[in-house]
Amino acid sequence: MHRPLVGALASAVLGSTALIGAGAAPAAADAPRAKAVDFAGTVALSNCSGSLVRMPDSADTDKALVMSNGHCVESGMPGAGEVLVDQPSSRSFTVLSSSGGNKGTVRASKIAYATMTDTDVSLYELTSTYADIQKKYGIKALPLATEHPVQGAGIKVVSGYWKKIYSCSIDGFVHELKEGEWTWKDSVRYTSACNTIGGTSGSPVIDTATGKVAAINNTGNEDGGRCTVNNPCEVDENGTVTVRQGINYAQQTYTIPKCFGTGNKLDLAREGCTLPRPAGE
Repeated sequence: MHRPLVGALASAVLGSTALIGAGAAPAAADAPRAKAVDFAGTVALSNCSGSLVRMPDSADTDKALVMSNGHCVESGMPGAGEVLVDQPSSRSFTVLSSSGGNKGTVRASKIAYATMTDTDVSLYELTSTYADIQKKYGIKALPLATEHPVQGAGIKVVSGYWKKIYSCSIDGFVHELKEGEWTWKDSVRYTSACNTIGGTSGSPVIDTATGKVAAINNTGNEDGGRCTVNNPCEVDENGTVTVRQGINYAQQTYTIPKCFGTGNKLDLAREGCTLPRPAGE
């Protein structure tokens, strides 16, 4: 996966590359009628990227949600088969302006859900409502798409950590993406222009035609390795393994809204919810 950045490493890499993101191109070069995509709705974590997200039925008075990767949680990467639900957290997130400036911070009350099984996602419930955030910072959450993305769709990967926007298209979908002990299903494969790096983990992948979050950025094959950490491999329905060095991937998010009910509350027993459940449930 795209390694979370910590301590001196983060400072060193940030110092050498921050200027790349400073001139990130906005959506002006998109095809006609494409939605403008900027940093509004994204957040920066201490080691990763993320976004404020809302479900189709979320109310302004609901506690807001921040989405990032499962491998970005502060307690360490969940093991294969491990699912975290309702874990206390006081993690803070930096809210970004449309141009990537720091607007202020929001804070979690808990990790509502996190896993690296089948997908690679974490969802934090905040102490603030969507209305609170909009009133204080003028920022709206990004809507999660509820339909499977399509091959060839134009996308933007928006990294709050680096303040950089990557532009490319969905190259295709991967039956199983294997990396170390983890396996992810129906992953999004980018075209080569989205050359995402460590720290972009958890970035929302925004469909430029709809302006909605279609996936969450999480990994890439760095060295040409086969199914090892930082070198995921593709496995098709017949078990054939393909390695694509330098290609990056995301996990789809369109099924997540089916797992949240009234009040933005997680309910893994809801009809249509396919997120993995904790052991024993």
